Amino acid sequence: MKDYRRVADAVAEEIGSGSLRPGDRLPPQREFAQRYGIANSTATRVYQELARRGLTVGEVGRGTFVRAAPAKTGGSAPALTEPAAGRIDLELNYPVVPGQSALLAEGLSRLLHPEALECALRPVGVSGLSAVRESAADILACGDWRPDPARILFAGNGRQAVSAVLTALVPQGGRLGVEELTYPVIKAVAAKLGITLVPLAMDSDGLLPHAVEQAHLAAPLHAVYVQPRLHNPLSLTMPQQRVEHLVDVLRRFELLAVEDAVWAFLRDELPPLAARAPERTVLIDSLSKRVAPGLTLGFAVAPPTVTRKIAAALRAGGWSPARFAMEAAHRWQRDGIIKQLVAAKQQHAAVRQEIAARHLAGLAAQSDSRSYHCWWQLPRPWRADTFVAAAARHGIGVVPAAAFAVGGGHAPNAVRLGLATPQPDVLSQALATLVELSRSTPEDFVAD
Repeated sequence: MKDYRRVADAVAEEIGSGSLRPGDRLPPQREFAQRYGIANSTATRVYQELARRGLTVGEVGRGTFVRAAPAKTGGSAPALTEPAAGRIDLELNYPVVPGQSALLAEGLSRLLHPEALECALRPVGVSGLSAVRESAADILACGDWRPDPARILFAGNGRQAVSAVLTALVPQGGRLGVEELTYPVIKAVAAKLGITLVPLAMDSDGLLPHAVEQAHLAAPLHAVYVQPRLHNPLSLTMPQQRVEHLVDVLRRFELLAVEDAVWAFLRDELPPLAARAPERTVLIDSLSKRVAPGLTLGFAVAPPTVTRKIAAALRAGGWSPARFAMEAAHRWQRDGIIKQLVAAKQQHAAVRQEIAARHLAGLAAQSDSRSYHCWWQLPRPWRADTFVAAAARHGIGVVPAAAFAVGGGHAPNAVRLGLATPQPDVLSQALATLVELSRSTPEDFVAD
C-alpha cells in the first residue's frame, strides 16, 4: 500500500510546478483514491496532510482547493502569500454583544433552583406548553403581526424545524422552488430528503414571483422556500409590492411558502410574509442568532392544514425541543432580556456595516445597514475560488458564491462576508487586507 506521505509529496510537486494552481479544485476523495490506486482512508490522510502543509483549503459542501505553491528555498514570497498569525472568521455569523452572557445568566438564575430545574428537565412535546407558546408568540412578533400561539410548533433548533417542514410538505422526489442563491443548509437538507431544488430567478428586490409561476407551470412545485427579509447571502428585503405579487401567485396556484425568518429580527419593524398570507405560509425561526447559538430552540408557525403533518415529522425525526431551552426562552422573554438583546444586536450589526461601508466604498458590495452579511462582487481578474484560497492564506475565511448557488448554472463571481463574529478592530483589519488583496492580481498570490 502506498504511504500517504508519498502521495501527498506527488500532489505537492504538482502545486510547486504550477500544474495545480491556486483555486484549482482537487477531485472528490473517492475519485482521488481511484486515480492513485489507494484506499479511501489513505486518500483522506493525503488530503489532511496537504491541509496540514498549508497547500490546500477545504470548503464545506464544496470540496478541497489549492491554496498556493510553496515558496522556493532561498526565495522571498510576495507579501500577499504570507499567512496571517491567526484565523479571522468571516464565514460563520454568530452575533454576541457585550454583556450578553451576564444578561442570560441573570435570566437563568431562578431556573437553576432545584424545584424549577426538576420541571425544566422533564420531556416536552413539539406543541410545548401554553405559557411558553404565549412567550414564543411575543418573541416572533414583528411590525403589527403576532402569530397565533396555538399555531406554534417547537423544534430543537432552526435546522430541525426546516427539515421537519420540508419533510411534511415535499415528498421524496418532489420539487421545492428556492431563490437561485439560497441558504446552503437548504441544499444539504434537500439532498438528504431526496428533494429536487428548482432555482428561481431574483432581481434587486428579491425573488421574482413570475419565476415561481413559470417554474410551477413547467412542472408542479410542492412548495417554495423564501427569505423575504434580510436574505442570506444578499441582505435583500422584498418591498411590499413584491410581497403582494408573491402572495397573489401563491394563492392562485395554491402553493405553500416556507418563510425563513431567522435573520429577520434585525428588521423587526417589518411584518413577515406570514402576516399577509397566513394560510399559505409556514414561518420558520429560531433563537440561535437572536439570543445565542449554544442554547437553541426552533419555531414553526404553520397553518392548520399542515400543522399535524409538521408535528408528526418533528416527532418522527427526533427533532423535539429541549424543555430547558423552552423554559429559558420563556423567562428571558418575560424579563425583557430578549428585547434587550435584539436592540443590542441591531446596533451591533449597524456598527459593523459602518466598518464594511468604509472599507468597501467604491467597490461592488451590497448589504443592508442592519444586516450581518455583505455580498461582494469581486473585480476582475479574480475568481471567487481563487480569492477564497488567497484570503485563507491570510488567515481570513470568506464564503464563495458557489456555496449559495442552486442548480448547474454559473455562480456569480462574488463572496459573502459575515460581519458578526470578529471584534470591530479585527474586522476592520480583515476587510482592509481583503481590499488590498482584491487590488492585486491572482498571479501575485503565487509564490516566486
